[in-house]
Amino acid sequence: MITTDLTPGSPCWLDLGVPDVPATAAFYRAVLGWEYEPMGGGEGEEMDGEGGVFRKDGKIVGGLGALTEQGARPAWMIYFTVTDADATTQAVERAGGTVRVAPRDLGEWGRMAQYSDPLGGQFAVWQPGTNSGFELADEPGSLSWTELYTTDAAAAKEFYGGLFGWRFGDMPLPGGGGTYSLITPADLPEERMQGGVMELRADDLALANGRPYWHPVFAVTDCDTAVAAVTANGGGVQMGPEDAEGVGRLAVCLDPANADFVLLTPAEAATTTPAES
Repeated sequence: MITTDLTPGSPCWLDLGVPDVPATAAFYRAVLGWEYEPMGGGEGEEMDGEGGVFRKDGKIVGGLGALTEQGARPAWMIYFTVTDADATTQAVERAGGTVRVAPRDLGEWGRMAQYSDPLGGQFAVWQPGTNSGFELADEPGSLSWTELYTTDAAAAKEFYGGLFGWRFGDMPLPGGGGTYSLITPADLPEERMQGGVMELRADDLALANGRPYWHPVFAVTDCDTAVAAVTANGGGVQMGPEDAEGVGRLAVCLDPANADFVLLTPAEAATTTPAES
């Protein structure tokens, strides 16, 4: 589970860059009940500026801003907590990764950097200052899991394991669907598992032109209802809703800008079965 006890190597923040900030804010409000708060608390045209934060029940769950990187696709960026962003940057480079945004201070809030892993998967780190990250996790309408789709799971595990000290536990997928590797932060028990790594063919990673990518999993109380809101508000569905044994009911979705995310009603909360849907 992901918590707001943001230990080194754990997810601590996520933000989304899109071409149309107001439309995207409206979409996530309809699907996840998020309220968008622009930088400076403004409304209207100010929403097209530097961006702002999403809140759920008053607590910050992520960020939103205009897409500024030339040629970049709209996508969620996941940040992991580190104690030293500069040392992490050096470790990324030694391990064959690429620095996309060099470490920089964001006022007194903290220090951030963004990278690509050796296979092209993009991720980021956050060295906390006065701000540790999101204020709500593993609750309906917040981040509950992170997932990496990659073309080489063994190489990805070697890279991220060396960088963050993550431990991995492999489990077979049903129907001969391959292996799923569960991620647990260093020195934490298995109940703090925070994500997974899944190997796919480059042809199955069309969203990123064949490159690996991370995406978030958001908890919802009713997956089917949330998926209906996705399609009713201009989004799309890549897979599901369907039941995953021991996991819950889930769907892989796209927002109107084509950024991917997963909706999940955990097994203990799921009330709908395929026969009832």
